[in-house]
Amino acid sequence: MYFIDVQGTLISDIDKSPIQGSIEFIEKLNKKNIPYILITNNTKSSSEVFFEFLKKSGFEIKKENYIDPLMVLKDVVKEKNVSAYGSNEFLQNLQYMGYNLDFKNPKAVLIAIKKDFMPDEYADMIEAVLNGAKLVGMHETSIYAKNNKRYPGVGAILKMLSFATQKPYTVVGKPSELFFKKALELLKKQQSDADFDKITIISDDVVGDLIGAKKLGMKTVFVLSGKYKSADEIVPSLDIKPNRVLNSLKDMIDEI
Repeated sequence: MYFIDVQGTLISDIDKSPIQGSIEFIEKLNKKNIPYILITNNTKSSSEVFFEFLKKSGFEIKKENYIDPLMVLKDVVKEKNVSAYGSNEFLQNLQYMGYNLDFKNPKAVLIAIKKDFMPDEYADMIEAVLNGAKLVGMHETSIYAKNNKRYPGVGAILKMLSFATQKPYTVVGKPSELFFKKALELLKKQQSDADFDKITIISDDVVGDLIGAKKLGMKTVFVLSGKYKSADEIVPSLDIKPNRVLNSLKDMIDEI
């Protein structure tokens, strides 16, 4: 059984097209009735819109095969007044979900992916956290890849702000234990005896996804179809290493 990352694993970071072998990989899982969950860090689109996008891209998936941070956000952030940073679409999603955007006296600071963070935004985040607001990341991605460039991910920004304020932070999506447990609950609906030690997780983010998963007992597969050009860029410096390193999902099709 599998947890499968989406961006950089199933679809390209460049143009969101299916990566070679990814559609076939999902098709084979379906054909053999192998349980799996797509675990994405999507926050830009609503959960429903991104799920439909994946289906239209050729992935034959059902709603019980999918989870993203927006689907578990209310379990982590119960406060309604938040200052949020990310794409305009992310801010609109929050308002649709019932959150109030409050940049003067927020109870929580929510951070998602955004390419063009400004220094004054970081200053506002620091001020809010020092005044008692919770610091929350929608996920803990190490690197954000777009247009053939790599930017600091949400995880890197969280660590910077935590260092600046000496305050802890909470993560909604991967690799938080809560998110993985929610994904496991979905997997149990497909196979009742599912547990972390029976799951193989596949992702292009070894720091933001795989290390946390391995600590929970999952087997980890690091694919080089996304953020990293080679394993040498990241793996030698890790204390906890992935179980396997492959070029893409195409390398696993024959194993199923």
